[in-house]
Amino acid sequence: MIQHCVFLRFKASVPQTEKQAIYQAITDLKNSVSGMVDVKAGPNVSPEGLNGGFVDGFIVTFEDSKSRDAYLKHPDHIVVGERIAAATDGGLSGILVFDLQV
Repeated sequence: MIQHCVFLRFKASVPQTEKQAIYQAITDLKNSVSGMVDVKAGPNVSPEGLNGGFVDGFIVTFEDSKSRDAYLKHPDHIVVGERIAAATDGGLSGILVFDLQV
């Protein structure tokens, strides 16, 4: 399995309702991308203060790397990814991706 961890630095002007809509759009990708097992999303709740400004995020669990790779190229994912980049501080520099094989 692959855990695709995405940490976000949303623009201060992005309302909570838009964040939730983005998370829902990611979750909805399960309907069109095979191999997506689970999606978890929300704010960082760590008390350590080591988030580097990335205070929101989501984790998508995939069956395997092949499923993850198909997701990355999927047209629906590209649309959601563009929406995320438009909502983050600095565009792509407001996004941190870490994939973990479990």
